[in-house]
Amino acid sequence: MSDGYRRVSFWMDALVASGADDLQPRPSLAEDVTVDVCIVGGGLTGLWTAYYLQQADPTLSIAILEKDIAGFGASGRNGGWSSALFPLSASALESRYGFDAAVALRRAMVDTVDEVGRAAEAEGIDCDFVRGGTVAFVRSAVQLESARADVAEAARFGVDQVSLLGTETVRERFGVPSAIAATFTPECARIQPAKLVRGLARAVELRGATIYERTEVRAWADGRVDAVVAGTPRTVRAATVVNATEGYGSALPQVGRRILPLYSLMIATEPLSDEVWDRIGIEHGQTFTDFRHLLIYGQRTADNRFAFGGRGARYHLGSAIRPAYDRVGRVTHHLRKALVDLFPAAADARITHEWGGPLGVPRDWHASVGYDAGRREAWAGGYVGDGVSTTNLAGRTLADLITGASTELTSLAWVNHRSRRWEPEPLRFAGANAGLVGMQFADTEERLTRRPSVAARLIRPLTGH
Repeated sequence: MSDGYRRVSFWMDALVASGADDLQPRPSLAEDVTVDVCIVGGGLTGLWTAYYLQQADPTLSIAILEKDIAGFGASGRNGGWSSALFPLSASALESRYGFDAAVALRRAMVDTVDEVGRAAEAEGIDCDFVRGGTVAFVRSAVQLESARADVAEAARFGVDQVSLLGTETVRERFGVPSAIAATFTPECARIQPAKLVRGLARAVELRGATIYERTEVRAWADGRVDAVVAGTPRTVRAATVVNATEGYGSALPQVGRRILPLYSLMIATEPLSDEVWDRIGIEHGQTFTDFRHLLIYGQRTADNRFAFGGRGARYHLGSAIRPAYDRVGRVTHHLRKALVDLFPAAADARITHEWGGPLGVPRDWHASVGYDAGRREAWAGGYVGDGVSTTNLAGRTLADLITGASTELTSLAWVNHRSRRWEPEPLRFAGANAGLVGMQFADTEERLTRRPSVAARLIRPLTGH
């Protein structure tokens, strides 16, 4: 079984290869149980929620139900950025909630980067956490306008520390011949995500939570969770049920069209020599991207590989999620080409791993966390790929909401936000994939016209920016 799970991502494979984790599934739910809190989903959202609930009230009984193994979803497949990114920009938050609310949420996200590192250290989780910041390369005059706008926005809100590096500095430090500038944001740490999520699972177990793996939840209502194990029905009764399913929740009746599973794919190279990395210029702990519209993201791993990913995989009709969608040759080719285009020194690097998985995308691209005491239900998600840190903020916030604490976190703007549902099919299929094609076209348009993309401007309201 571990051989199958190690194929989930390079990160999972590395755990098995190093002997750190055999990925053998924990026992499934063998009988009906009653607990204080039942968490549906064994990823970072669910595990951080359990972790902070245990701190708030050690007497709580907590059951975590996971269809596969802890970290199987986005938590064990992502790009390894523990960043202060939130799906909505500060300006978009301001337009919805006002300046002070936007500042409060931005400050909470920045603080969360350090909280992830603090918690990992406190629990002895060696997840390769190094706070090296993010470099975003600028490769055209149009992109330079966007970079300057980011710097100006950060200065106006006074929370994020974004600086602009000029041409001479960028070309002196980095092996990106096409770059004419870059921004640098210190509020990001490089991590090995599988180490974090698997280590966190062990930490909550040691404090008394029970993780039931290979236990598929079918539905829940009014504190009753219906699950199935190897064809046998099981029931959990709880004072509170926490929906921590992210993109995978689209298959459940309680979520359905509230979330859209959008695939993002990644590659990893073989380890590169220190001499090659000296030419590339990316230091340990640094993450990187650029200002194209079709997002890319990457990091230098602790063992000197590139872990590099991006969008480009299409949305599948009916919100389908299948293992066959985790690897798409066309997108892998695009990612390798994009990596070498950015860093020519990586041209001879062999690709050793390719993987992917679905992100959870709400209709307004607005992540949320909330609690409905009357329905005995709590939830968090819709991170749109910005979940490594945001899950931690969600876990702390849910712990406060569930235990009835009134704190700065429970007053943040994203608390109890409800996104409207996605359109029925085939409108959802047409719209989601039109947005993907539009972003691809926007990059081509800007290269050809050397002006800000009209297509990107038309699509931007659909992405919450």
